[in-house]
Amino acid sequence: MQIALTELAALRAEGRPAGITSVCSAHPVVLRAALRHGRDRSSTVLIEATCNQVNHLGGYTGMTPADFAALVLRIAKEEGCPESLIVLGGDHLGPNPWRDRAADEAMAEAERMVAAYIEAGFRKIHLDASMGCLGEPAALDDEATARRAARLAAVAETAARLAGAAMPVYVIGTEVPPPGGADHTLTAIEPTAASAARRTIDVHRRVFAEAGLAEAFARAIGLVVQPGVEFGNHNVVSYDRSKIEALKQVLDDEPQFVFEAHSTDYQGIGPLAALVADGFPILKVGPELTFVLREALYGLDLIASDLVPDYGERPLYAAMEALMLAHRDNWSRHYHGSEDERRWLRHYSLSDRIRYYWTSEQAQFAVARLCGALAGKSVPRPLFWQHMPAAEQFSDAPLDPEALLVWRVTKSLAEYHAACGGAR
Repeated sequence: MQIALTELAALRAEGRPAGITSVCSAHPVVLRAALRHGRDRSSTVLIEATCNQVNHLGGYTGMTPADFAALVLRIAKEEGCPESLIVLGGDHLGPNPWRDRAADEAMAEAERMVAAYIEAGFRKIHLDASMGCLGEPAALDDEATARRAARLAAVAETAARLAGAAMPVYVIGTEVPPPGGADHTLTAIEPTAASAARRTIDVHRRVFAEAGLAEAFARAIGLVVQPGVEFGNHNVVSYDRSKIEALKQVLDDEPQFVFEAHSTDYQGIGPLAALVADGFPILKVGPELTFVLREALYGLDLIASDLVPDYGERPLYAAMEALMLAHRDNWSRHYHGSEDERRWLRHYSLSDRIRYYWTSEQAQFAVARLCGALAGKSVPRPLFWQHMPAAEQFSDAPLDPEALLVWRVTKSLAEYHAACGGAR
């Protein structure tokens, strides 16, 4: 079922809540799984890129917004997924990548980034200017945040009009967990206070009106709040709907909005369905999808080690360990404890910081070698029972490794789809 972002608030008000999964990943296998899943169910495929991941200067993926959009559309064409099902979103668009610079310089870069996103066809824009820049507090107050958000919205509006394309819809609000999950074991996460959510909306509405952007604010569909969910390196804090009764009332008073839930990874279908029913119909997921992809790759690595002569003893695992030890920036500040603990966290942490390494030449070579070693091989069922029991349907027939990887990611996507109101 295809659902427009602009329908979500009305569906909730009518007592027929439905949701949309926001796929936050740049990995081609994850994108392929999402597009194939959307094609097969004729459902909306919302794919989002973050400001650090993709921006006008390349981001950590090396992709500009135009590059990212081209990648998505290329895979969509290969999968036969209609472009009409695809929505591209920009997440946390603001000065965050340049917050070590003076505010004016950082905001100028953010403006160029927002324009690049709009020009590339992104139409769901999360405005996030909450972080302080050089010499400022770490987090800005609502007034300063809203004024910078309005400045970025003005750029987006102009860029969309110049492109002669559909005008963007906006998500505001910034009360989100640490990007990619927390670094420590978590016990509980407090939801956003209803008063804070109301103030965020009120201040943004006033500031946008003062800036002559009332029309843009009328297209604000979502507010980012903390529903009380999170995951760390070791564990997951599950959704407790009893804690958000006051927060839900905000949506009754502000029927223009729904809530957007970040870090919903690893929640499972029950909590995800409860989130949708309670006014969080935009469910963001990212690390879980690359976590299960890594899980499948490592399972195949074990199978190939047992099945294929001269493949070696877990060479994919060994290659990723060597790569992460040689390039520590993406994990060293986030994984703590003894060397043994840091070793297993490098590969198995729920924050899945190994995802930053799959695009490297060494990783791609190791994955290609693995897939080449198993392509067309008939894997005995006992080996799947040993290393990847859930994938036993792939046994005793010529194996297509990529099909198995897509299948594993799709299992997680199917839970989200079901929670959003679709059939599994």
